[in-house]
Amino acid sequence: MSLGAAEEESAQEIHIPADIDWEMLDKSKFFIIGTALFSGVSSTLYPVVVLKTRQQVAQSHVSCMKTAFSLIRHEGFRALYGGFGTSLAGTIPARALYMAALEVTKSNVGTATVKFGFTEPTASAIANALGGLSAAMAAQLVWTPVDVVSQRLMVQGGYNPKNRNASAHQYVNGIDAIRKILKTDGPRGLYRGFGISILTYAPSNAVWWASYSVAQRLVWGGVGYYMCKKDEQSNNTTVNALRPDSKTVMAVQGVSAAMAGGMSALITMPLDTIKTRLQVLDGDENGRRGPTVMQTVRNLVREGGWTACYRGLGPRWASMSFSATTMITTYEFLKRLSTKSQEALT
Repeated sequence: MSLGAAEEESAQEIHIPADIDWEMLDKSKFFIIGTALFSGVSSTLYPVVVLKTRQQVAQSHVSCMKTAFSLIRHEGFRALYGGFGTSLAGTIPARALYMAALEVTKSNVGTATVKFGFTEPTASAIANALGGLSAAMAAQLVWTPVDVVSQRLMVQGGYNPKNRNASAHQYVNGIDAIRKILKTDGPRGLYRGFGISILTYAPSNAVWWASYSVAQRLVWGGVGYYMCKKDEQSNNTTVNALRPDSKTVMAVQGVSAAMAGGMSALITMPLDTIKTRLQVLDGDENGRRGPTVMQTVRNLVREGGWTACYRGLGPRWASMSFSATTMITTYEFLKRLSTKSQEALT
């Protein structure tokens, strides 16, 4: 399947590089290089995730800047990377599952939808949506326990143990956190919030990948119009020969990803706040579980009305938009690096 040429009228104006599907990839390169690239991206964005998590579990609204200054003043810069080791360790298997499910689904669904008679733009949007859905569901098998542990490590330094909105335990590291969670809540404690994680990330990924596909076509349409106008002004009528350079391709991918990421952040923010609260709360020594989803929602509304569900929106919007831009340009670069040689494809 090709992202090929946006819409039909734009296809005559600008030639877009074809998409690289699953069969064209060298799998060993894809996973090894991908692990290194995305580990770097995760380390860059991690402090923003910490700030977002701190805001979500706070009982009152505190701005992102105040949260950052308070955290650094009282706990030092290292607190911006609380739980990072655990998160990074989980990145490797989670990213592998995510990328494999995404590419396999996109490739198979894309081929099937074209055979069923869908137009190329519609088939691309459907394949991207279902690819994002299956990728998120596969990755959550690893990400939910990683989230539970890393988020508790993120918030433990800033809250009073008497505060029911934060973990009462103090953890030495990720292994210690796992041991104490298992002792208090059992294996189910590591999968607290799994259901709402699926409800948050599966639709979010489906919306994101479908939006990204549509946004790319819209942006390419604008780029094609601009390039053709520029050609007309220079009296060049060979519009069918227009081919964007690699910088233009990356710019379009980045802008499209940021648009899709920002929209996805806005739509799924309340679910992410509820999920985060569920995952950082402890049960007690008598085996009583932490609050349910409905109790968590009632607590949020009591603390600050429905707008409390949007605490941390600024960092999350920035994180998802920047992460999406970085992720997609890195991902497309990874696919180009991992493409099989022409001899291997024949």
